[in-house]
Amino acid sequence: MSILDIDDVERLKRINDALINRVERAMDQQRNAFSLFQTAIALEGQVRQRTDELTSTLRNLEKTNAELARQKEISERADQSKTRFLAAASHDVLQPLHAAQLTMSALYDLQESERGRAMVMQVERSLDTMNELLHTLLDISRLDAGVMVPDHTAVPLVPVVESLLSDLRPIAEAKGLRLQTSITGDHVRSDRTMLRRALQNLISNAIRYTDRGGVLIGTRRRGNMVAIEVVDTGCGIPLDQRELIFDEFHRGPVAKGRASRDDDCALGLGLSIVRRLVTALGHDLSLTSEVGKGSRFRILAERCEPPSVGEIRPQAAQRPANDATLSGRRVLLLENDIEVTRAMSTLLDGWGCEHRIAASHAEAEEVLKEGFVPDLIIADQHLDHGDHGTQTVAALARRLRRRVPAILATADISEPVMRDAANLGAEFMAKPVKPAQLRALMAHMLAAAP
Repeated sequence: MSILDIDDVERLKRINDALINRVERAMDQQRNAFSLFQTAIALEGQVRQRTDELTSTLRNLEKTNAELARQKEISERADQSKTRFLAAASHDVLQPLHAAQLTMSALYDLQESERGRAMVMQVERSLDTMNELLHTLLDISRLDAGVMVPDHTAVPLVPVVESLLSDLRPIAEAKGLRLQTSITGDHVRSDRTMLRRALQNLISNAIRYTDRGGVLIGTRRRGNMVAIEVVDTGCGIPLDQRELIFDEFHRGPVAKGRASRDDDCALGLGLSIVRRLVTALGHDLSLTSEVGKGSRFRILAERCEPPSVGEIRPQAAQRPANDATLSGRRVLLLENDIEVTRAMSTLLDGWGCEHRIAASHAEAEEVLKEGFVPDLIIADQHLDHGDHGTQTVAALARRLRRRVPAILATADISEPVMRDAANLGAEFMAKPVKPAQLRALMAHMLAAAP
């Protein structure tokens, strides 16, 4: 049937509409297909662009990582160089100072006039100040370089404080101050040497800026922590100075006035090293103060159980103040620094000691082969040919088949060296050594020797 044979208008309209709808749907499908095609092309372009951007980013990241690795290597080499420099400085800078102090002590004994002795004592005080400054600067450098790393153990507070009191009580008594303690029998997780140095600086500072009353060193429990406090009745610290006092070389108005009045040579490094030490130990440091009434410094450390018997490290014997004659005693000096050797020889001669000198392990063996049997050995740690004082003393003891009293006098105050000295049963003295302390220690060790 042809469409021309249809005379029903309405029917023709419906057929027309159906045809139009079919055409429109076909066109829509074509448009949709084309749109999908365009979308796919656009997405492919975006994926390619993002892939290129990601590849570029990865290349840049690889370059950045390579640069960081290079910079890290440079930094590590710099740290190693700084470590070697500090080790050399500890030895090479302090050795001549040690020799100078020994020489001044010998020179004092030769003076016949009060004026001459007073001048020698003035030089000795200047050398002491230089010694304290150098040790503090080296400690600050070691801490900043990460060379001084804490060896955390269970540290008993009572012996640490008692050893500090034996050193600082004469200074406090000379000023008419009371030095009191209230110490619990607790142990704290800390590094014994670093904690002792921090407390020493706090107590010394308290004594320096206290004219009346005294200083109290106390401990008290705070849950699983222990508060170690140094309390004084001194001049107090103004509010605007309480952060500044921890800066290097900062001296407030009170400190400057005291320096001009009392000839105080403090350089404002004590509290700076305290903060560095406490931070390195992982402890908390706080301060409360009232002008005209005094100050309270508090170190908060973690409380811990004491070590078992097998974990206790041997400690060197306590150094007494008594003195006895050294005349006729045989002393072997293990030292490779010429100036120190000369100064020590002069001192030992003045004390009446018979002595021999060796700069290395082999030379020490030769001294024994010659028939010289020492009553006491004074050894530096770093000798000629890379020899170590602790190893040489141990070897000599094996050769003599008996333990020989020994003093390790060295500028190397690292924890391994101090541990080796303690394991050897030797007394440890950090250079520069004060001759009076050396003589008293020698006399005690010889008197106690079998």
